[in-house]
Amino acid sequence: MEKVKDSENTAATRVSTRHAPRVLMPRAPQAQAVLLLVVFVTAWAGQQTIQPPREFKEYPGYEYNNFPVPEDYLDKHEWTRARLKYPSFLNVHGYAADGYNRWTVDYPRSDRHLLAGVRRLTRIDTKSVEQVVDLDGEDDVYNWPVMYAVEVGYWNLPDDQIAQLREYLLRGGFFMCDDFHGTIEWENFMRVMKKVFPERRVVDLDNKDPIFHVLYDLDERFQVPGMQYVVYPPHHMYEYDGFVARWEGIYDDKGRVMVAICHNMDLGDAWENSDDPTYPERFADLAYRIAMNYFIYDLSH
Repeated sequence: MEKVKDSENTAATRVSTRHAPRVLMPRAPQAQAVLLLVVFVTAWAGQQTIQPPREFKEYPGYEYNNFPVPEDYLDKHEWTRARLKYPSFLNVHGYAADGYNRWTVDYPRSDRHLLAGVRRLTRIDTKSVEQVVDLDGEDDVYNWPVMYAVEVGYWNLPDDQIAQLREYLLRGGFFMCDDFHGTIEWENFMRVMKKVFPERRVVDLDNKDPIFHVLYDLDERFQVPGMQYVVYPPHHMYEYDGFVARWEGIYDDKGRVMVAICHNMDLGDAWENSDDPTYPERFADLAYRIAMNYFIYDLSH
């Protein structure tokens, strides 16, 4: 309808100006204006530098320091999922400080299992290894359309990183966070997120939202526990007071989910332990389906 309307307006303009006096710009000033514009654009373009994506790099992990690197890790592909490297508190629960590397929980075993699943379950042309990214003021983060962060109940972003996370999302980036539990971790997560988007609300994602149907129909979702469910009696599904899984998000102005929040669940553990026969298959199955839907949603919305 808009195209028809535009053509009608154009036709009306032609009719109304058909007998209007013609106003011509002198040729010399017109040519000078065009020349000045070309010179300006050329000079501006010459000052711009296109930064290629950074090379793959491994970091010391919270749990793994010698996980095998796939043989094809240097091969060129169109996509991979980025993992956010962020500063964190020692411990938001007030006991046993455990270092500043919470961003590496499950890394890189979880990432590489997940990317193998992307290759198997979708037609996304993905690398076999993750890309670790920083909110360091540089442009590299904008090369990676999907960014994931784990244990965001511990993150402690300074103002400059908060500003760049906002910019990343408003440019069309997709941020998925996972594996944080209970009231204390939720409050610390929201302390940061309210600074990223003070004007936007975190809302429950409706079952009818396309994010739950773009590849798999995921109306029947349930809490995905971490490995503590298998290892530690009494085998609770939850951690701390995070009894109920919460599927939440933040929408942009066009109604697109740009922040996907997985609270009171541990999809990262499910991907990490999907090759462990002691970890229940139904949890890993849902974790992979959620990820595939989220990635396809981001690439198609």
